Amino acid sequence: MTLGERIRCHRQRNGLSQEKAAELIGVSRQAVTKWEKDQSAPSTENLFRLAQLFGTTVDMLLPQEQTAQ
Repeated sequence: MTLGERIRCHRQRNGLSQEKAAELIGVSRQAVTKWEKDQSAPSTENLFRLAQLFGTTVDMLLPQEQTAQ
C-alpha cells in the first residue's frame, strides 16, 4: 500500500472529507488530493500532523519496505 493509499484509508476511516482534513492540517484540499494520488508527498511536518489527526504514528502511515528473498 502506498503512502497516498494509507492517507486516504485513514482519512476515510476517520470520517473526514479531503476538505476537512486539509483544514485541520492547514493545507489546501488540492494538496491532500495530490498526496492521496501519490502525485506529491507531504512534508515531514505535515506527516506528523496527519499522524496526530488520525491518531496513529508516522511509521504507520509510511509504506513498509519490501524485503527481497
